Amino acid sequence: MAKRILVTGGAGFLGSHLCERLLAMGNDVLCVDNYFTGTKQNLAHVLDDPRFELMRHDVTFPLYVEVDEIYNLACPASPIHYQHDPVQTTKTSVHGAINMLGLAKRVKAKILQASTSEVYGKSTQVPFREEADLVLGPTTKGRWSYAASKALDEFLALAYWRERKVPVIVVRLFNTVGPRQTGRYGMVLPNFVKQALDHAPITVYGSGTQSRCFCDVRDTVEALMRLMDTDRSIGEVVNIGNTEEISISELAQTVKARTQSKSDITYVPYDQAYEPGFEDMMRRVPNVEKLQGLTGFRPQTKLADIIDRVTNYQRERQAAERPRAVSSSPV
Repeated sequence: MAKRILVTGGAGFLGSHLCERLLAMGNDVLCVDNYFTGTKQNLAHVLDDPRFELMRHDVTFPLYVEVDEIYNLACPASPIHYQHDPVQTTKTSVHGAINMLGLAKRVKAKILQASTSEVYGKSTQVPFREEADLVLGPTTKGRWSYAASKALDEFLALAYWRERKVPVIVVRLFNTVGPRQTGRYGMVLPNFVKQALDHAPITVYGSGTQSRCFCDVRDTVEALMRLMDTDRSIGEVVNIGNTEEISISELAQTVKARTQSKSDITYVPYDQAYEPGFEDMMRRVPNVEKLQGLTGFRPQTKLADIIDRVTNYQRERQAAERPRAVSSSPV
């Protein structure tokens, strides 16, 4: 049976892909976004769907609607935002979680609360398991405000499950990437691809020895929906990510090679890119055994394929935005 599903942050990169997939499955989708980072352009292909409703709303304020399921994805997720606008980021994360959990309780809806791999902080217990200790830096470092606010979201969600029996699922997302993701807010892969296509310097922050794993947005959406569809995931915290690890320097070199770019690779100290004393996590690799055990699924799209998808998307965007030559007719 079709469900009415609320997606907060639905005009963002991940949210727009999730809305598209939920509609394709025959559901009615209510997309809520304040357009702080999301855009209507991400949803252009579904705006005319009669089962799709778009509402401009800030989740820091309560929302009164009737829905069957809630995916709470609303929160800026880039270093630029939680470095330079920590008040809005923290309010969106914490107040948004409180309001959406309250809505889930009122309408008896299942809710999936998005968290982040950032909560593992400076832990060196790689690959990260959901039951591992979280090791955050000091509150004087703005770097950790986002991680701390998302950890609080997790505590709130689990408290609503234990105390008030709201069916909640918490997911920790590891570097979801793909078409529609913008490098405007510091996301590394779309930034590298844009720089490579422009034959501009590919800028690596820090030493480049820090490593990450990149998960195709289609795999993330599949994991989200499978977790929502099984009651075994209720009350659980689950990693979602790919386990193919690569250093940022190697990523820059790979992007340059696959785009056949003439770009140089340059290195920018963290203090210039972010705040003085910025701390980064050297490795961020998920253990996805719990995800596979609960759903039978694990992300496996290869990084080369992901890079090619992002490259093709950006090339198409550039072609569409390129001014057309104006033809002139003889008078």
